[in-house]
Amino acid sequence: MPRAYNQFRFSRQAHHLGTDMQPTLWQRVHLDPWLLMLLFVTALLGMAILYSASTQDMSMVVRQLISFIIGFIVMLAMAQVPPSMYRSFTPFFYLGGLVLLVLVKLIGEVRLGAQRWIDIPGFGSVQPSEFMKLGMPMLCAWLLSRRELPPSLPTVLITLMAIGIPVLLIAEQPDLGTSILVASSGIFVLFLAGLPWWMIGTAAALFVPLVWVAWEFLLHDYQRKRVMTLLDPEADALGAGWNIMQSKTAIGAGGMTGKGYLEGTQSHLHFLPEGHTDFIIAAFSEEFGLVGVCLLMFLYACILARTLHIAYNTTSTYGRLLAGALALAFFVYVFVNAGMVSGILPVVGVPLPFISYGGTAIITLMAAFGLVMSVASHQVK
Repeated sequence: MPRAYNQFRFSRQAHHLGTDMQPTLWQRVHLDPWLLMLLFVTALLGMAILYSASTQDMSMVVRQLISFIIGFIVMLAMAQVPPSMYRSFTPFFYLGGLVLLVLVKLIGEVRLGAQRWIDIPGFGSVQPSEFMKLGMPMLCAWLLSRRELPPSLPTVLITLMAIGIPVLLIAEQPDLGTSILVASSGIFVLFLAGLPWWMIGTAAALFVPLVWVAWEFLLHDYQRKRVMTLLDPEADALGAGWNIMQSKTAIGAGGMTGKGYLEGTQSHLHFLPEGHTDFIIAAFSEEFGLVGVCLLMFLYACILARTLHIAYNTTSTYGRLLAGALALAFFVYVFVNAGMVSGILPVVGVPLPFISYGGTAIITLMAAFGLVMSVASHQVK
């Protein structure tokens, strides 16, 4: 295949190469058809699961559908913008996110003991920490793509400082789940940049003392209680351990093939708390069993594989690091949610991508895949 075609295969400028090299419809609209199909199928499956987990609340399903429509529009719009433009305004986006996180601390709304939202008159409440799910990998990719790779120690320290500031602000809200997701999205960029093994080994050696520092000085009492509940949920079966015990009951009740669609009892009889949000995979497992969960995980694996394939085939360092980090961050979303529902991780309030109810999380995820689509479809440097 000619080198020129490789260079311009996803570009609107490809028309000058001849009629036999005209871009396809997917190239003109800057979308990856395989990734788009996988996201569409997951969205349909998510609404079907939500209909059952919400005890057939059609209004909730309609609101979720509206969120998906908005999300797909955002993804389509973001895919049209070349990565070079995102790279240019990345520092401003990151600094704007930091300013909003500081404003949350000063004037943010308090709900259920957490200060995470800013009320904008005429618009509604905004959760600035959601912006950092995109801003963090974008900034780390921007920092590292401007320097020689693999990164030197000063570059790594600068990147870690850029990761640590917003993560601490988010953890202070408190929002441990989002802080973990934001931190992991930045660390993944470092890893993909070719972090030397001696740095990885040093970080692993420092992990234990850092966990002790976090336990003693950073975690709130309710967060420590969640960790203790993970170790022994039966110690407070009617209190802190209720969620995880009911979740395990629902998962076990599904067996190999499940009870059948709309036949679950744990969520329909309201034994399973938050059955339509954080614990929705437990409700799904009860109705479709191990077979259904394996199929869902396979669908997630296909999304992950396609996104990593896009990252691998990207010629831009910024685009490769950004797409790869977003792919691995997506994996963390799935792993953390499935882990906390099955009792191998503490409950930290991370929704299951495209399945759990929640418009903000859906739109943020679709925006992330809009960035991936942009990286896939704009190869001209």
